[in-house]
Amino acid sequence: MSLNSVVESVTARIIERSKVSRRRYLALMERNRAKGVSRPRLACGNLAHAIAAAASDKPELMRPTSTNLGIVTTYNDMLSAHQPYGRYPDQIKLFAREVGATAQVAGGAPAMCDGVTQGQEGMELSLFSRDVIAMSTAVGLSHGMFEGVALLGICDKIVPGLLMGALRFGHLPTILIPAGPMPSGLPNKEKQRIRQLYVQGKVGQDRLMEAENASYHSAGTCTFYGTANTNQMMVEIMGLMMPDSAFINPNTPLRQAVTRASVHRLAEISLNGEDVRPLAHCVDEKAIVNAAVGLLATGGSTNHTIHLPAIARAAGIIIDWEDLSRLSAVVPLMTRVYPSGSEDVNAFNHVGGMPTVIAELSRAGLLHTDIMTVSRGGFADYACRASLQDDEVVYTHAKPSLDRDILRDVSEPFKVDGGIKLMTGNVGRGIYKSSAISEEHLTVEAPARVFHDQHDVATAFQNGELEQDTVVVVRFQGPEANGMPELHKLTPTLGVLQDRGYKVALLTDGRMSGASGKVPAAIHVGPEAQVGGPIAKVRDGDMIRVCAVTGQIEVLVDAAEWDARDVVPPPPPALGTGRELFALMRSVHDPAEAGASAMLAQMDRVIETVGDDIH
Repeated sequence: MSLNSVVESVTARIIERSKVSRRRYLALMERNRAKGVSRPRLACGNLAHAIAAAASDKPELMRPTSTNLGIVTTYNDMLSAHQPYGRYPDQIKLFAREVGATAQVAGGAPAMCDGVTQGQEGMELSLFSRDVIAMSTAVGLSHGMFEGVALLGICDKIVPGLLMGALRFGHLPTILIPAGPMPSGLPNKEKQRIRQLYVQGKVGQDRLMEAENASYHSAGTCTFYGTANTNQMMVEIMGLMMPDSAFINPNTPLRQAVTRASVHRLAEISLNGEDVRPLAHCVDEKAIVNAAVGLLATGGSTNHTIHLPAIARAAGIIIDWEDLSRLSAVVPLMTRVYPSGSEDVNAFNHVGGMPTVIAELSRAGLLHTDIMTVSRGGFADYACRASLQDDEVVYTHAKPSLDRDILRDVSEPFKVDGGIKLMTGNVGRGIYKSSAISEEHLTVEAPARVFHDQHDVATAFQNGELEQDTVVVVRFQGPEANGMPELHKLTPTLGVLQDRGYKVALLTDGRMSGASGKVPAAIHVGPEAQVGGPIAKVRDGDMIRVCAVTGQIEVLVDAAEWDARDVVPPPPPALGTGRELFALMRSVHDPAEAGASAMLAQMDRVIETVGDDIH
């Protein structure tokens, strides 16, 4: 089928908007390839330092035409999703030697767990940890020892950070190697029920801890469809990992076989390989649009309305929330995976998973099928299911969904749109995810209750102050205020109020978790309160309309009165848990719609100063 006209027009809009920045990016990547640091151009002393501990690999590493793969790892064994990566470097080195290549750990990057820091002070470091990961990736690759790159990462800010850093070395072919989701434990819906009972005081901490342990119980990614698993979907639909590798469980024969195949393929596409495929040419405007389509079709995390613009900018590509909103109007919601449904990513994978999604979206003309991917057969390979045969990975064409309660085709979707809506009004510009919202809650008009801290919302709830229709406004939660933490702790509280029959919505310049679900929320609202955005004018009792049907976030007061109002001054900055170390990043970032990155904001200023004189 021919490409959908809206997908085509949005892609053209992005290409035109990105013309100058993309040209400069590609010129810089060509400069890296032709003149930048690389193993053959290192002095003898430089190279001796790099191979001093390489033992039997030394002879190969001294050959300028050999292939050495750089591993950037985000391993730690506190983060369940990344615990399996502890064994990967040794495995990758063995797999590389099978095809005459070598591999070295280029460096490590931090990997914080948003599940551990959720509702805690550490969450205020979370978003800007993405910049730290990107810079850590760049530090590792700056040695110039590598002809290809293996990225080991899965979770929230980690995959975007790895890609942002690797894209500044986009002359190098790159593959992301996942580790997979943990097996299913306590159903996510039951976990959420226990959380709501705990908020109401109906069960104690022992029961809550029992439920949490039964849900998060072993190595692997959390099984709900939050930011971590959306990352895996996104990288697969962009063609940056081996086909059908996102959702294979850890510590299984198929998972290890796919890892082995990934390493072998990376050697083939490396700078000295037979089929060179630089990351800079894999991540183009069409691949970014494919990532957006996948986000919408699967009801993925709203965090990617920040991460995808940041990843794109690292490749010289500029997208905005209007692009996502336009695509959302024509991309149907094909999946019901928790929090938008009762089943988890393991069930989604079992009934067809990414191969079925990609096959169906491709048939409907909603994906660019002509992008460069890391797989030998191009994008068509991603519509195939992986299995194991005689210890080798084999692929067969994707089959239709085995369960239409979890995964449907484009002709009979769960919803006709992708559920990401650009929201505008006198209070600013934000994002709304409607894929898990019931129709009766798409429009909420109620008086405001204003807070400057998510913990104060819980206190007000416990004191019975929120027993009414209300729009909860939580402000001074943007990037410049406190690093834009996720406000997932609000979800059980607001969910209880909604279950009691009240009309409830959230309006915030902060973020919600990728696991947030049934409560209407206009989030990422900008300009943020910290810089004097209009959300800082809202007062307790103001009537607010949050309507996903019309895309409206409006404070219903007289225009003259609204214009005359003063903004509330910001609270003092919070200190402790290292938050003061990130003050610089908070002061120089870009808005959420541009990716909320301090690093990219300064990078773009430097590139603009140089202009087209890259060489």
